[in-house]
Amino acid sequence: MTKNGIRSHDLGPSRRAFLASTGGGFGALALSHMLGLEALGGQVAPRADWPRGGLHHPARATRVVQLFMSGAASQCDTFDYKPALIQKNGQKFDPGGKVELFQSEPGAVMRSPWRFRQYGECGRWISDLVPHLATCVDEIAFLPAMVSRSNVHGPATFMQATGFVLPGYPSVGAWVSYGLGSLNNELPTFVALPDSRGFAPNGPANWGAGFLPAAHQGTMVRPGAKSPIFDLFPPDEARLTAKAQADGLDLLNHMNRDYSLGREDDSRLAARIASYELAAKLQLSAPEVLDLSSESAAVKRLYGLDQPITEDFGRNCLIARRLLERGVRFVQVWSGADNGFPRRNWDSHEDIARDHGEMGARMDRPAAALIKDLKSRGLLDDTIVIWTTEFGRMPCSQGSRGRDHNPFTFTSWLAGGGIKGGVTHGESDEWSYKAARNVTTCYDLHATVLHLLGVDHTRLTYRHNGIDRRLTDVHGEVIKAIMA
Repeated sequence: MTKNGIRSHDLGPSRRAFLASTGGGFGALALSHMLGLEALGGQVAPRADWPRGGLHHPARATRVVQLFMSGAASQCDTFDYKPALIQKNGQKFDPGGKVELFQSEPGAVMRSPWRFRQYGECGRWISDLVPHLATCVDEIAFLPAMVSRSNVHGPATFMQATGFVLPGYPSVGAWVSYGLGSLNNELPTFVALPDSRGFAPNGPANWGAGFLPAAHQGTMVRPGAKSPIFDLFPPDEARLTAKAQADGLDLLNHMNRDYSLGREDDSRLAARIASYELAAKLQLSAPEVLDLSSESAAVKRLYGLDQPITEDFGRNCLIARRLLERGVRFVQVWSGADNGFPRRNWDSHEDIARDHGEMGARMDRPAAALIKDLKSRGLLDDTIVIWTTEFGRMPCSQGSRGRDHNPFTFTSWLAGGGIKGGVTHGESDEWSYKAARNVTTCYDLHATVLHLLGVDHTRLTYRHNGIDRRLTDVHGEVIKAIMA
């Protein structure tokens, strides 16, 4: 196996010998956990002989938060201002050649229901759909010429989340966990906060580890739920005493030790042992992270916890900040769930004004609050904020008021550690139909994020089925134009 272009070195005493020599209980689980992290390339403190932690080159950032708009947020109703849509509103949409749509025939050119205005020193045009994010434009680098390889939600979501349209590949957060390890010993390295209303297409596979060691998958946390982390505490009806729980863990450790003999190359057991030890620590650390009582009323208002429409996404964004400041390296926050009626995601086929209106109101204030809060605490300087979606939407109407899928251009943006604010890289055509200049892919975005974290995306590899796999496949260029 190779990693970062270097073949794995001798790990020293075998896991079999180690497990055979340890006793039971939390102490043994802790030692097993640390050995598992070492074997999996995710120890708390980087080794000097391992090129991570910024050793490929100086890092500009140490952590990442990804805001994922599930369902395809419309670029021409948010960040990609096109006067042609206003001037030709209601006319035939005729950009030349056949127009490929997902589930409809091209309707008329449809202007945005929201007015665009210029903001910030950079003069960026932003829609009234996202007025709070509009006040942050001088912190943001926009990528309005993003393209996808699929116009189907599942594969396109996988592409933005993992770099591939097929299942089975590690998520961005898993690669970051694998390549850089943890910044703390009390919380997971990678945390996913799904929309409280349900999962996006592909569900937890969007934060899975794929073929990487299983310990690097995201830990799902649902802050607004009665049990934010599944099975973290025994059910009340179990009535377990502290001694009974310790005895059970001791027995479990012995069973794991016996099972491991002859299965040293199976990362699932190491990941399970690591998860048990982490769960024991989370019983102490998670309630503190998820308890917002220590946050001021002003901070809660900033994130919109005082308004029903922003309360859910606002809570998740605030929890994301608390996780980041406590050393979680990668946090993924989802806006949008599965399809329902009325729409519970950004997939606005029927009525863009109604459905995007609600989704935008839910997302805008909390997302802007996250940027402002990180900046006020001095965390934005070394935290990368990514806002993305799986593809865009068409500039023509579907039916009379909706928009169909558009993989040919959409907008992502970044802010924070190492990012030059108030800039735009790339441009779509006059319609916001196809990317026209400096076309950008998820590979470029991922390569840039890894670069800012101090990692050369071509050297972060994992041997799988005879291939040195990487997040960016065989593609990707660092977008130097958006780097400070």
